[in-house]
Amino acid sequence: MIIKCGNRSVKAEAGASVILCLLGLLVDTKGVLAVQQGGRVLELTDVITREGEIRPLTLQDEEGRRIYERSLRFVALLAFRRLMPGQQVRIEYSVGGGVFLHTPGRELTEADADALRTEMQRITAANLPFDKREWSLDDAIAYFEEDGQPDKVELLKRRPVPFINLYECGGMWDYFYGAMVPSTGYVQVFGVQHLPGRGLAILTADPENPTQHARYIDRPKHLQVFDQSAKWCAILGVQNAPDIHRLLEQKRLRAFIRVNEALHDKAIADIAETIVRRGSRIILIAGPSSSGKTTTTGRLAVHLRVLGLEPVMISLDDYYRDRHELPVEPDGSVDLEALHTIDVPLFRAHMQRLLAGETVEIPRYSFHTGCRMAQGVPLKLQPGQPVLVEGIHGLNPELSKGIDDSVIHRIFVSALTCINLDDHNRIRTTDVRLLRRIVRDNQFRSTPPEETLAMWPSVRRGEETWIFPHQERADSMINTALHYELPVLGHYAYSLLKAIPPENPHYLTARRLVKMLNYFPDISEALLDEVPPLSLLREFVGGCTIEKEG
Repeated sequence: MIIKCGNRSVKAEAGASVILCLLGLLVDTKGVLAVQQGGRVLELTDVITREGEIRPLTLQDEEGRRIYERSLRFVALLAFRRLMPGQQVRIEYSVGGGVFLHTPGRELTEADADALRTEMQRITAANLPFDKREWSLDDAIAYFEEDGQPDKVELLKRRPVPFINLYECGGMWDYFYGAMVPSTGYVQVFGVQHLPGRGLAILTADPENPTQHARYIDRPKHLQVFDQSAKWCAILGVQNAPDIHRLLEQKRLRAFIRVNEALHDKAIADIAETIVRRGSRIILIAGPSSSGKTTTTGRLAVHLRVLGLEPVMISLDDYYRDRHELPVEPDGSVDLEALHTIDVPLFRAHMQRLLAGETVEIPRYSFHTGCRMAQGVPLKLQPGQPVLVEGIHGLNPELSKGIDDSVIHRIFVSALTCINLDDHNRIRTTDVRLLRRIVRDNQFRSTPPEETLAMWPSVRRGEETWIFPHQERADSMINTALHYELPVLGHYAYSLLKAIPPENPHYLTARRLVKMLNYFPDISEALLDEVPPLSLLREFVGGCTIEKEG
């Protein structure tokens, strides 16, 4: 069979491995972690069974970065097993250039971090192989029961197929959600950052400079939001996907939804009280795509009214410059995520004049025409009346330059998922936001999931450039993730994603999301009715009444 890579091709013998094909194609394999063939990821040790083109995956690729992190997580877990036999380890969210882990029931010290780093260095220097084997589901469940991993047992009991690929390294078997590198020597670049009172951050290789690990970015406010989420997990009694199944089986999911929504509402109410106490007049609300900014803004307005204020809501989208005025990128595209798409001088001037008691004409932007409408909306603030401004650039310092900082309250909204598949397999926040956007785009814009998947990498690049660098400027942060949302999103997204064929360029991402959703239960239409009309989730699945009158 003929295997191609770029403009080269080679005839591969039956049973040839991926790495042998790459060498036959004279591909420089330094930094190559796996390959993609159509909609499949092949590990370097896999046998190629069909002809066609293969594309090397490196740290420059999203899938390559996931493979590197996944393999490094195995190394960390093996090191923990050697250093602290029997200790539970939970790997959770992305944090400051790496991934956060902690040891329930044991506070990790700086000495623990040093010991872990040293042991991980030994393991990676030994270049131990990751040996993939197919197990029957029953045998895998029996193994993890004996190994003292009840979280994995509960997850595998709900796996929809009777077989599973487990990996062995250094005498330890584990299950990971996707492809791995061939051996530990592929992940020798890493860092271990001690986070006092919390746990550790395992830092992966820097995609821009793979010979060094990523620099740890200290984001204390970001971590505080996760601390709040951990408390919510304890209150709700949910940490992993099987916990959702348990609640459904025990007919407790309705009560779970109500408590989850009440926790959200209390968080928004607390922010409203802070705003009133400080006498803030300009409330800037920012966050990445599909974080729930619009509904959060509407619900915040309700709580401010409860406290005696009459807030006005403005969208930064109405300050977009006319499309024909926007600068063109070298590739001919227009970066719609950039700050320069906003008429910043006009926004600043309007806020200053409103604070001075003047009347201004708030512009209205038409996305249909790509231009500002001829007629705006006149606005004059009453004494003490706050204005809520929602938009992705709300926390950018350029936006508020020249405005009295003492009257500004900045809020960062993000959907920081804190539920795992199991202790060792986390669910990425970006994947949940992508599901939210797929559902919303399909529900309200008739956009097929393939189009949403196609634009997502550009959206993510814009967030990393224009949004996340400013999140620590926030006075308040709110986590809009709901512990019950994945079954609800799956109800709308699953069939859409399953319909994407293997030859589609976005099949790989769609398949990854489908595999994740497979671990969550189907829910009935009757249970969907339990999602309240002011829920953040209604912004994506429909039925939100936050902006309806009468």
